[in-house]
Amino acid sequence: MRQIHFSNRFLMPALSVILLLVLISLLLLYSPVAVADEGKTVSPIQIRNPAADLWREVRQREMEGVGSSQVSGVQSGVLINPYGDHWRQFRMQQLLPVGGYLLVGVIGLVIIFHLLHGRVRIKAGVSDRRLLRYSTYERMIHWFMAFIFLFLAFTGVVLLFGRSLLLPWMGADLFSLLASASKEGHNLMGPLFLLALLLVFIKFVRRNIYERGDLSWLLRGGGIIGKKPVPSNFFNMGEKSLFWMLIIVGSIIGASGLVLVFPIFGQGREIMELSHVAHGIGAIAMLAVVIGHIYIGTIGMEGAIEGMRDGYCDLNWALEHHDRWAKKCEGKGDVLDAEEVAAQRGEGVSVIVAEETGK
Repeated sequence: MRQIHFSNRFLMPALSVILLLVLISLLLLYSPVAVADEGKTVSPIQIRNPAADLWREVRQREMEGVGSSQVSGVQSGVLINPYGDHWRQFRMQQLLPVGGYLLVGVIGLVIIFHLLHGRVRIKAGVSDRRLLRYSTYERMIHWFMAFIFLFLAFTGVVLLFGRSLLLPWMGADLFSLLASASKEGHNLMGPLFLLALLLVFIKFVRRNIYERGDLSWLLRGGGIIGKKPVPSNFFNMGEKSLFWMLIIVGSIIGASGLVLVFPIFGQGREIMELSHVAHGIGAIAMLAVVIGHIYIGTIGMEGAIEGMRDGYCDLNWALEHHDRWAKKCEGKGDVLDAEEVAAQRGEGVSVIVAEETGK
């Protein structure tokens, strides 16, 4: 019998073609074939993403997902970080809804309180005598802090709740412009918040030390419970508590913000995720308290904003809300009438000049 010999040059291509044909046959044999009748629609075949399955299996392995890499950097050897998904679920399922309900609830309580209680009036009426409450520098750093805080609060709310609240009715183009501007402005103004925090702490820390009698102010709700006035010094316990919350929580917000903005501290993704959680929770809590502070300082209480607006407050208002400080000022003879206040502001000088010139 004649033997046929195949050289290696033809053997490997032949085996490759046979193997390819076998694979194609198996795919055709076991693949689902959709035959559509005329006039009927056929749903598309759903094919799972093999890459997603691969990374899902890698993430679920019971071993540390850290290896070696030639790329130098923080966590460059981490194949996959499973904590990112935990942070995303917390942000979407806890932080956003709970934070939104908290802010809406605080605004609702303020509205209900105002409708039931109304504006806190000066019981003795507005007088023509004034006390110097804040210097120009003190008012300047207060409004510097207030402007930065409100700007960061607005841009932060856009970044945190904008996708669910603003995107549906603004559209993708307009919202992307607003979100991008909010992000850049938030990152730019954030470090200035720490500067304002430092200036406020240095100037007002001595007046915000807790003292005897502050607890009674808290127990009586700042004078809401009962008819008698509650003793208080330059700052009451509510204002002192707001100050220390601003310093402590504000420092946490500022420090976590620096970690998120500047990746130069050697922080990994876990640290950044924890910083984001601390930043979000602290900012929402601070904003909820400041909403009440803004209400009391504007429409909630008569005479409250005058001291921070022009530096002088009404004597009767001071006696009713900060009686210890007001009585000390009376004892030292620091009570001023309208003409003396105008003279200190420089208004009296302009009047005299106008009368002499006949203008």
